[in-house]
Amino acid sequence: MNAPRTRVQRRPVHGVLLLDKPLGLSSNEALQKVKWLLRAEKAGHTGTLDPLATGVLPLCFGAATKFSQLHLDADKTYETTLRLGVMTRTGDAEGEVIQRQAVACTPGQVVEVLDRFTGAIVQVPPMHSALKKEGKALYEYARQGQEVERTPRTVTIHALELLDMHLHGEAPSLRLRVHCSKGTYIRTLGEDIGQALGCGAHLVELRRVATGGFALDQCVTLAHIEALPEGERCGLLQPVEALLAGHPRVTLDSDNAARFLSGMRRRGHWSDAPLVAVWGDRPRALLGTGQVRGGELIAQRLLSPEEIRQILQAHSS
Repeated sequence: MNAPRTRVQRRPVHGVLLLDKPLGLSSNEALQKVKWLLRAEKAGHTGTLDPLATGVLPLCFGAATKFSQLHLDADKTYETTLRLGVMTRTGDAEGEVIQRQAVACTPGQVVEVLDRFTGAIVQVPPMHSALKKEGKALYEYARQGQEVERTPRTVTIHALELLDMHLHGEAPSLRLRVHCSKGTYIRTLGEDIGQALGCGAHLVELRRVATGGFALDQCVTLAHIEALPEGERCGLLQPVEALLAGHPRVTLDSDNAARFLSGMRRRGHWSDAPLVAVWGDRPRALLGTGQVRGGELIAQRLLSPEEIRQILQAHSS
């Protein structure tokens, strides 16, 4: 007879875990694994990485999920390797090869083409993506052999750095570092660069090395989390306010903090700002975010009194 399954007792966990996502796992699979390891009640991530991609994946727990959108909108930095001369159906190494071409470009042509893809560029989202059309993900159409019209979008490539280049041999390739705006499809960028070079290309490796202010050297692996005793795992979390780094701070006294948490506007000598992190001074605690307009503080995303209590209790223990 099989032993009864042990039910995991969930608990309130608040903060951000910076995961170095491994190869082969989807972002949601990685999230669910860490959520189980922390026994967390509530979790979300700040933008997906394909199973083929590795690297920085901020995972938000508890109150931090209220601010995850801020990092969906953040700039990203990737390192990627393009295999030149081979095109695949999906634009990456997981797809079947659909065309091969000789690689005849020169180093000078590579540099010129990369310059062309720096700044504002227009991309057509790939069919193998999670972008939805009429309520259905594009990859679902692609799996059924359908290609649907996609609206081109403008994205910004802030910097495109050539890290390594091999134009001869059995597997000619380019290794690139891409600093880009949200919504940039690196697979599409790779395919477009290959097309501009006249030989085609696909991604054989993709690693996110930064998103917003978070970098790879701050991340931990699943193996590291698993190796820790359960009681020490929450010590890996960054505080909720790590998602608000770089934003102006407004601090309220206890009376105004209570009114702010109830949604009331407060007046003060603050400079206008579209987003501020709002703190209470006694006790010192993050209350949420707001905007300042004409000296008036207007609430946006608020922590609940219970979330604030749990965070303070965790910090004091």
